[in-house]
Amino acid sequence: MHPRYLRNFLWRELEVVRADTLVIGSGVAGLYTALKAAEGRDVLLLTKRTLGDSNTAVAQGGIAAAIGSYDSPLSHLEDTLEAGVQLCDRAAVEVLVREGPDCVMDLAELGVPFDREGRGFALGREGAHSQRRILHAGGDATGGMVAGVLTKRARAHPAINIKEGIFTVDLLTDGNRVVGVLAYDGAKEYAFVAGKTVLATGGAGQLYASTTNPLGATGDGAAMAYRAGAALTDLEFIQFHPTVLALPGAPPFLLSEAVRGDGAVLVNDAGERFTQGYHPLGELAPRDVVARAIADQLAGGRRVYLDAGMIGARRCRTRFPTISGTLASFGLTLGKDLIPVAPAAHYTMGGVHTDVEGRTGIEGLYAVGEVASVGIHGANRLASNSLLEGLVFGRRVARILLEDEPVQVRDGFSLDYIVPRRESGADPGEIRRRLQEVMTSQAGILRSLGGLKQARETLDGIAPYLFGVLSEPEHLETANLLTLADLVIASACRREESRGAHFRADFPKAIPTWQGHILHAMSSEGDRQFFLTA
Repeated sequence: MHPRYLRNFLWRELEVVRADTLVIGSGVAGLYTALKAAEGRDVLLLTKRTLGDSNTAVAQGGIAAAIGSYDSPLSHLEDTLEAGVQLCDRAAVEVLVREGPDCVMDLAELGVPFDREGRGFALGREGAHSQRRILHAGGDATGGMVAGVLTKRARAHPAINIKEGIFTVDLLTDGNRVVGVLAYDGAKEYAFVAGKTVLATGGAGQLYASTTNPLGATGDGAAMAYRAGAALTDLEFIQFHPTVLALPGAPPFLLSEAVRGDGAVLVNDAGERFTQGYHPLGELAPRDVVARAIADQLAGGRRVYLDAGMIGARRCRTRFPTISGTLASFGLTLGKDLIPVAPAAHYTMGGVHTDVEGRTGIEGLYAVGEVASVGIHGANRLASNSLLEGLVFGRRVARILLEDEPVQVRDGFSLDYIVPRRESGADPGEIRRRLQEVMTSQAGILRSLGGLKQARETLDGIAPYLFGVLSEPEHLETANLLTLADLVIASACRREESRGAHFRADFPKAIPTWQGHILHAMSSEGDRQFFLTA
């Protein structure tokens, strides 16, 4: 498949809109970056759906920060490095844990109603954390609370112009500088031109058939950055959340790790707890370990259940109202019934390679949040570090935007990037379904070289039906998924070991010589792949 499918076409009736700073995406990373940048710059915020439609809005667990009296940034650092399986960038993690508490306090001052206990914050514990350090709001509605407050603040800010329902098609470049994006609102095409562009577009959970991510998580930002020449890294590391509702006829629904942190256990249909055989921390082991333990049970013909009986239904209704209410709609009672669970795709740990200020290596282009790969997650993200990442590095990106002199984009740069308007018989929904099936079966929790090659052959067979006939957002999203699927498979083929969320059945052990990162970058010759030592 040819990843430069969006190049060398010309839009008609293109409207040009200029801004100082352009932020694309409206999860915690995009909203917080926009709010901080708006302290000294005019900001144009684009989102392809609505401000409330993001992974942030449905995040349950909370935000990890070392604010407890028995906790410390050093302890948080050690837990993050341990979960990342020798692949985290220590300097980036130090930034995360050192600046995280201040960002959390800022959220509280902005109005996020974190749950309290006595005179302080109520702190939960999640997998691979050695301390209770997870702040939560509304019990298990933390993401929704955070998104709600930040959305309200952004809508009210006089320096932030919000445009919803805007699909960003591709990055505009002028030489080696990004100068904005080309976009489409379903009826009209735009060139949003800006001196600085920030990608905060989230991950690519829609690569897989079962995912906790919303439909919009199609990897658009990473695919656009790749086409513009930015490096992508660590794409083989896709995190699968261990406990997602697996009820026939019900959509995937996340059952927060915080439930296990409060005492729930995992049992199979023989009533046996089994995770202790995989890791000393049992149900609170790192997510990759627990997900594989459940996958092993399912592959052996067993079913797996979350048992929160020791917490009790009354306590569950208070501590986990969102989960309890959703399960009740399916006739299940958390804290009383055994809840059927299975792993599902949850988080894209790789992405656009950045430094700790969000710089991508391309002038004018920054990335923050799940779309970025700054090095804090390594091979396996520590629970509840994701919202924290968006806050800490969003503030850092905004600080750089404010420190730098505004960039004026010259008139007359080339608009020779875009997609032709053509009718097509290709069904992007069917292509996406086939892509998700093969990625789930061959490039999911368990992988092998034979399966990965089969996945590549399948994708090579279906890609021609879509590429070159792109005209609507659904086509474009599916094309972006195809690009990322190809790169995930290439990375997984190259990494001949098992580490964190990447498990190769034909190379089942971690190998010290693989303590490095696989990068992909585009050139005029096509994809170039590199291996960088840590």
